[in-house]
Amino acid sequence: MGFLDNKVVWITGASAGIGEATAHQVAKEGGKLVLSARRVEELVRVKKELGLAEADVLVLPMDVTAVASFEGLAKQVIDKFGRIDVLFNNAGISQRGDVIGTSMEVYQTLFDVNFFGVVALTKVVLPYMIAQKSGQIAVTSSLSGKLGTPKRSGYCATKHALHGFFDSLRAEVTEHNIHVLLVCPGYINTDISLNALAADGSKYGKKDVNQANGLSAQECAEKIVSGLKNRKSEIYMGGKEVLGVYLKRFFPKLLEKIILKQQPK
Repeated sequence: MGFLDNKVVWITGASAGIGEATAHQVAKEGGKLVLSARRVEELVRVKKELGLAEADVLVLPMDVTAVASFEGLAKQVIDKFGRIDVLFNNAGISQRGDVIGTSMEVYQTLFDVNFFGVVALTKVVLPYMIAQKSGQIAVTSSLSGKLGTPKRSGYCATKHALHGFFDSLRAEVTEHNIHVLLVCPGYINTDISLNALAADGSKYGKKDVNQANGLSAQECAEKIVSGLKNRKSEIYMGGKEVLGVYLKRFFPKLLEKIILKQQPK
């Protein structure tokens, strides 16, 4: 019997990368899955590869900026499974562009996807978890939610905002037996940099060297499920970049010197 045996896990951004890998890990742990993202064909592919019974998986396409649709989507989950045990807010978008050149429209998009969509979906799901007196909410932040780095000002800002919101939420919902986990990946080998927004809002279209050499999405997913199992409040994963969290805490000036030399690679 797995840790997630018969639990219903809703994953956004489930069509690729960390979301897809986490879906596979959840299936290994016996969980039932709700797969959400914009690309329906990719969600269908992931569903087939999971090999779950039809009764144990729901493909639920969604755009995380279409907040008005969330109530109806949550009702579809409840109609099929009767409950939501874990909400994994994983959908997000990154950025590559300096402050002076980045348009306000890009900053707005980053917040709509990475923050406001996440908050809105959480608010829709919370009443169900409170009613069932249990639940877990996991959120993909980033090490960029703990640090600021060049050419990612908007991305870092959205991830910092998640920490403020979900740390506050954790303090509010513990009494309802609801647990909140902030997931902070460093360099993970996904397409996040390919799909990042450039300063003008176009696709960045390049894979960062650090990303290509990063931790696998599967290793990341294993750590996420372990974090849920052990009811962690915050987890970090990656390579030596994780040390930045501790440098920020204990040696902030040293970290500042390191970051001043950094550019996305």
